Amino acid sequence: MNSFRRRCLGLVLAPLLLALPACQRPEEAPKPLDLVPREHMAQMLADLHQLEAQVENSRLPPDSARALFLAQQKSLYWKHEVSDSTFQRSYRYYGIHGKDLNEIYAAVIDTLSKREARLNPATANQPPADQWGPPPKTN
Repeated sequence: MNSFRRRCLGLVLAPLLLALPACQRPEEAPKPLDLVPREHMAQMLADLHQLEAQVENSRLPPDSARALFLAQQKSLYWKHEVSDSTFQRSYRYYGIHGKDLNEIYAAVIDTLSKREARLNPATANQPPADQWGPPPKTN
């Protein structure tokens, strides 16, 4: 009788113990031990987005462009002294914490804007062009 109770208890508790980690809210995700700091992450993302734009503008065939991007991406990780898995874990962590990722991307946009202004000083003082046209009129 006692072993029957243990079996029943085991059958009830096992699924609960397996399902418990799935109940963890994203905001409670543990911080990776090797988390890339926000400022460093913003610099890396700015470099990655610039690299992506350079490769896209290279007009290489898609397979060559992908190979070039992956090689340059690996070089970029090496330059920043971060492994690709550390970067991915950090990006995933910041992605779960949306406010953090928004702040990081605000810094990325600021960094890329400053880089663009340095490259094109004549357009630095002009307001950004509205690519969608004027907003619709409301009555």
